[in-house]
Amino acid sequence: MRACTRRLLAEDARVPASEELEALTLQLRGHIELLIPEVEETAGRLPKDDIPRYCALACTGEARGKLRARPRPGHATELAHARRLARVVNALVDHHENLDAG
Repeated sequence: MRACTRRLLAEDARVPASEELEALTLQLRGHIELLIPEVEETAGRLPKDDIPRYCALACTGEARGKLRARPRPGHATELAHARRLARVVNALVDHHENLDAG
């Protein structure tokens, strides 16, 4: 998952062609769809007043919003959308790792 996000977010990342961008976007969407229930389940085991639980669940809500969003046509807007999805994947993975470690 992190390798996929690096392809879009690394400082030296090249701008992917349209077909590759479409494939990356679909892959990122799939990662988000897998991570949301995992993070929610892990966070759900924590006390309701736990701050990491609250933050993780806020992140899953944000992730759902990003999944609903559709970019306007055009390579630049589709690239920006894919980068937003990549940042959401990174955040969800961070929460999942941090909650599992706790």
